[in-house]
Amino acid sequence: MTATAMLDLKQRLARLNESERRAAAAYLLRLKRESAAGRRETSRLMREMDAGKKTRLNDFLKRQSHA
Repeated sequence: MTATAMLDLKQRLARLNESERRAAAAYLLRLKRESAAGRRETSRLMREMDAGKKTRLNDFLKRQSHA
């Protein structure tokens, strides 16, 4: 994608209302999950969780608020 096309896409996304943005975000997340790289990432995260590497939601939210 050219820089001009990317800029146009970003500008169009910025003009969407909240529900349209949510729908676009859900679509992009679905594309990521369905890709080979997305499936590999999900598998990696699941292996880490199976190995005991987990984070409580409260801890995650605290870290995010300090970022």
